[in-house]
Amino acid sequence: MAIESQSLTLLPDNAQRLANLCGRLNEHIHQIESHLALKIQHRGNVFRLSGSEAAVTGARQLLEALYSATAQGQVLNPGHVHLALQEVPDLSAENTSLDASELDKPLLIKTPKGSVKPRSRHQRDYVRSIQRHDINFGIGPAGTGKTYLAVACAVEALVTERVNRILLVRPAVEAGEKLGFLPGDLTQKIDPYLRPLYDALYEMLGFEKVGRLIEKNVIEVAPLAYMRGRTLNHSFIILDESQNTTTAQMKMFLTRIGFGSTAVITGDVTQIDLPKGTRSGLVHVSKVLKDIDEIGFTYFNAKDVVRHRLVQRIVEAYDEFDRQSVSTLGNDSSHSHERDR
Repeated sequence: MAIESQSLTLLPDNAQRLANLCGRLNEHIHQIESHLALKIQHRGNVFRLSGSEAAVTGARQLLEALYSATAQGQVLNPGHVHLALQEVPDLSAENTSLDASELDKPLLIKTPKGSVKPRSRHQRDYVRSIQRHDINFGIGPAGTGKTYLAVACAVEALVTERVNRILLVRPAVEAGEKLGFLPGDLTQKIDPYLRPLYDALYEMLGFEKVGRLIEKNVIEVAPLAYMRGRTLNHSFIILDESQNTTTAQMKMFLTRIGFGSTAVITGDVTQIDLPKGTRSGLVHVSKVLKDIDEIGFTYFNAKDVVRHRLVQRIVEAYDEFDRQSVSTLGNDSSHSHERDR
């Protein structure tokens, strides 16, 4: 697929109307980029559109129409942009997908303490999916970078003012331990479960800056139960360890997401700590939402593990053991049926 670039100059050059068009923190521009799978750069009233021919044409017509609406005094919001986007002709997967040369280009996620580079093909697909979709799932074994890359993308979005805040969320499910016997209030009880998220933030922003941002509520760390009843706009939300959500909790979380927000849901379906008989929300949602193109799913495997090389060997050994166990159970069941006959 050919990538083309076009220039668009909106007249008259009116700073107030342009601010209305672009939205707070460029949220309307990011909304259009995400929906049409293209890049929009602008300086003043001059816009540079880069993407497929269909995407560039659609974005050009949309920007001109929205800018005309501002001349009538209409104050645009994400809802107006969303409705206008529905009038843009649907772009097929063939038109919106990147060509092979684009997929092989190096990716760098820029944070104040340095750049983060996805290593494996699945990691690159994951980051590109986060950049293109409002809701993304990263599913796979420990050590594959699901949480770390999500935090890096969140930090980059915050620093570049694409979002106003970061929310880090985990279900408060004990992996063999009891929260009730830990000292302190609920926040202090849940903190140890969020330690991997804190560690990634400290590495990318620095200990003191993370502390200040938490004090200002720019970074919020909370158990999943605290999300009920909220609508999260202009935020980057990470739900970690989502294999330990119930189906009802997963639905509740996904319906909290508002305009200008990105959500990344990570989990490992082989490490479910829910009570016996309780269905995992992550296992369920991967089947329910799998056919929605606007939601990204990235599946990792042992080859994506970026921790100590022995971790990859351990993951592979467990996978092989599980396969053999399933095979053995199947054979035992078959023999049992033979005996019954």
